[in-house]
Amino acid sequence: QVQLQESGGGLAQAGGSLRLSCAASGRTFSSYSMGWFRQSPGKEREFVAAITWDGGRTFYTDSVKGRFTISRDNDKNTLYLQMDSLKSEDTAVYYCNQAPTTGWGFPPQASAYDYWGQGTQVTVSS
Repeated sequence: QVQLQESGGGLAQAGGSLRLSCAASGRTFSSYSMGWFRQSPGKEREFVAAITWDGGRTFYTDSVKGRFTISRDNDKNTLYLQMDSLKSEDTAVYYCNQAPTTGWGFPPQASAYDYWGQGTQVTVSS
């Protein structure tokens, strides 16, 4: 079973930046695609970004394209999310996750994942 530990959240002003990290253990990190979700109060958990196991391809939800960058360091078993040009609507708890199976895919539905870490809170003030 994967263990996930998110960090790096905090308070930022609109237009500012934050960098989130996700330390994963329990399974061979480099064999799995990884991704980020977020959940704001009263809303369902939503897909934000994903990256293939080798870092060769990235995917983003439309609202963060051009502002967020997902990356990974397979030597450190760590996933990152660089968030620039933050907006108030980015305020949420951010969660990372690991694809259920090895290979290229990363299901964007939160229901596909059985385990979640505690998440990290991102608050953007306008």
